[in-house]
Amino acid sequence: MAPVRGDGMRGLAVFISDIRNCKSKEAEIKRINKELANIRSKFKGDKTLDGYQKKKYVCKLLFIFLLGHDIDFGHMEAVNLLSSNKYSEKQIGYLFISVLVNTNSDLIKLIIQSIKNDLQSRNPIHVNLALQCIANIGSQDMAEAFSNEIPKLLVSGDTMDVVKQSAALCLLRLFRTCPDIIPGGEWTSRIIHLLNDQHMGVVTAATSLIDALVKKNPEEYKGCVSLAVSRLSRIVTASYTDLQDYTYYFVPAPWLSVKLLRLLQNYNPPTEDPGVRGRLNECLETILNKAQEPPKSKKVQHSNAKNAVLFEAINLIIHNDSEPSLLVRACNQLGQFLSNRETNLRYLALESMCHLATSEFSHEAVKKHQEVVILSMKMEKDVSVRQQAVDLLYAMCDRSNAEEIVQEMLNYLETADYSIREEMVLKVAILAEKYATDYTWYVDVILNLIRIAGDYVSEEVWYRVIQIVINREEVQGYAAKTVFEALQAPACHENMVKVGGYILGEFGNLIAGDSRSAPMVQFKLLHSKYHLCSSMTRALLLSTYIKFINLFPEIRGTIQDVFRQHSNLRSADAELQQRASEYLQLSIVASTDVLATVLEEMPSFPERESSILAVLKKKKPGRVPENAEIRETKSPVPNSHNNAHSNAQTNHTSSANNANASSDLLGLSTPPASQSGTLIDVLGDIYSTANGNSNVVNNSKKFVFKNNGVLFENDLLQIGVKSEFRQNLGRLGLYYGNKTQTALQNFVPTLQWSAEDALKLNVQIKAVEPTLEAGAQIQQLLTAECIDHYLGAPSIVISFRVSGGAPQKITVNLPLTINKFFEPTEMNAESFFARWRNLGGEQQRAQRVFKAQQPLDLPGARNKLTGFGMQLLDSIDPNPDNMVCAGIIHTQAHKMFRLTIRSSLEAVTQEICDLLVDQF
Repeated sequence: MAPVRGDGMRGLAVFISDIRNCKSKEAEIKRINKELANIRSKFKGDKTLDGYQKKKYVCKLLFIFLLGHDIDFGHMEAVNLLSSNKYSEKQIGYLFISVLVNTNSDLIKLIIQSIKNDLQSRNPIHVNLALQCIANIGSQDMAEAFSNEIPKLLVSGDTMDVVKQSAALCLLRLFRTCPDIIPGGEWTSRIIHLLNDQHMGVVTAATSLIDALVKKNPEEYKGCVSLAVSRLSRIVTASYTDLQDYTYYFVPAPWLSVKLLRLLQNYNPPTEDPGVRGRLNECLETILNKAQEPPKSKKVQHSNAKNAVLFEAINLIIHNDSEPSLLVRACNQLGQFLSNRETNLRYLALESMCHLATSEFSHEAVKKHQEVVILSMKMEKDVSVRQQAVDLLYAMCDRSNAEEIVQEMLNYLETADYSIREEMVLKVAILAEKYATDYTWYVDVILNLIRIAGDYVSEEVWYRVIQIVINREEVQGYAAKTVFEALQAPACHENMVKVGGYILGEFGNLIAGDSRSAPMVQFKLLHSKYHLCSSMTRALLLSTYIKFINLFPEIRGTIQDVFRQHSNLRSADAELQQRASEYLQLSIVASTDVLATVLEEMPSFPERESSILAVLKKKKPGRVPENAEIRETKSPVPNSHNNAHSNAQTNHTSSANNANASSDLLGLSTPPASQSGTLIDVLGDIYSTANGNSNVVNNSKKFVFKNNGVLFENDLLQIGVKSEFRQNLGRLGLYYGNKTQTALQNFVPTLQWSAEDALKLNVQIKAVEPTLEAGAQIQQLLTAECIDHYLGAPSIVISFRVSGGAPQKITVNLPLTINKFFEPTEMNAESFFARWRNLGGEQQRAQRVFKAQQPLDLPGARNKLTGFGMQLLDSIDPNPDNMVCAGIIHTQAHKMFRLTIRSSLEAVTQEICDLLVDQF
């Protein structure tokens, strides 16, 4: 039967049908292997195949590859298809090459030559196929090979419009891989003038290219502003009948309009030419006017296209921030969307109004919608819209409405979604401090926060309230009275105990005159919470008790009994036992004057920026309005450290720091605070981290015991990691988060691992986009295969450039140490000691006695060993303090069988052996 000609390819259809009809995976593999053998014989046979047959077989190979099977032949036949004059054959050839051919292939020179031939063709279809292939591969080699041809195609007057369009998009793809591919000088003007092209498709593609070029070199391409405004004006003033071929549901060229509006957001408002600025403002006014017109269609596509242009126009108005009338009109337009039935529109309106609230021209206009926004926060079904409403309330808050907004947020906090509570707590704390005219109100707000959402109140929040109370004498008595009353609640959060312990220890004497809050009542109230608290809080309470001995000598005996009790107990926490013992001796040995000097009142804190805002910015980069920054309003009092006070306060928090590291609001771990610092020092560490130049966190060593968390963080970039391992295989997801408000350009992570080491640990890394947008996060996947035992771990070098800044380079060790390929192994005592004795050689043993960096914590040590990847064997050693572990390291090299065959016939022995080996 003669083969069916044309694009039908019946043989391919039959093969696909066979695969779909397979009842099992084994049947599918059997059918595929049969087809591969047939194709291989056809390619190797003496009979010459025509173009149709090559195309058919190459299509089958492509389909098999897409099913997940490796293809190691057929590449040359695909390259041969590129020289065909038939579109369908050339298309399949390019498709195969784009998907299967590696850039390191020996055929790459042949491919490049075939592409060059097609680029010089007079057939625009052939040229487009070549350009699409270049863009699909998008490698450095492609960029270097065609850096001359593609720009010429783009600006040549002889090039057809459809080819220009493809050339612009191809050049954009290569520019992202190799930013130096675009020539400068006279080429700049010729590329910019593509905005004047008569073909709307060319203009649309060129706008995307120019937008990327502007982000790299805005000064060189600033001439595009006037042309973009001119083109935008022609689109906006046109009716849907003027641009029929590019009208989408009665909206003229919506995609091009959006691209032009985004392009203009790369520059400040045009001031050099008043005519351009006036024309731009007319365009924006026209877009706002059209938004008020009745819809020309009831279909959702019409409203989507119309609103896309409107929202991008509003973004440009916000970016320019120079026309009060436009800003107010934009705010009023967005206010109408707040009650729209479309959830997406309500979300986008709230998001845009957040930005409008930061402008001096539109802030008051935004405040008019306060009641609707509060209703959105409480009643919206979608949590993302509720969170956006919280963001807007935070942005629109000022002295005139602060108390109302804070109270509404506190009321909502009790029923708020768990996912937004932490952020709400930070925002309430910031607003309460920024707009507090009466600091008794501030104290009430923070204590309410702890009562309502204590689990979400970070250390920065309760540190800050203590700092403010210490710095303001007028509020100290009120704070002591209020926190004392709060502690009387039957269920009291531990953060409330921390605040109460600290404030009563400093200012409890201010309320001791009332019999209801007498010294003994204060002590018993605090001590009733002691057994419910963590080690960190217990350490703080012990420091409060020694302060009480100085403030209230009449209860010295009772407190000393508590110290004796904790000194004599065989406590699991050696730090608490030592602290109680030292405080007991201090209260016995020191005279009244010495004790008063050592335990004098905490001095005022120096003026610093609040750390809470820095934490919020870290949690939501790019979403915190700039006008929300807060500072101390009272003149700073010098920090008069004296030697005795410093010694006492060192004890006040040292165990707290040992017990619990500074909390990370991203839910991932951060380095612990100074082990020997005072509360002042702890706050100082937080402030200097938030405000200094070297806010760097490198957690590489911690990942020996864990698989997920923050691997690295500084002021520009956060790198998170999630990983999983199974036997000798591992998979890592690296998450790069841009913490700045500008895009990171030329973002290239590069693996550092020697060729020799790669033979033992094979690591494959996927490329990422070279631009990391402001506040955005991208993922990069890595796979690792442990082939043989190795030392150390590979590292990754991240290089990038911040707009207007110097190139940056960061090197981070990857969590791919040898223990990641451990498999915990259960065994009894007999098996364990049998293996232990077999590994008794000096080269197979390592032993070291070393001093612990922290007080001995046996449960913590057990957790670390488990996290290390080994199995704890509790029944092996009768001494519970000795921890015995076992694990097997999986490598590919160790996956070997030993097969022994014996037979009376030598030939049969060898044949059976070969047959079995092939199956494994």
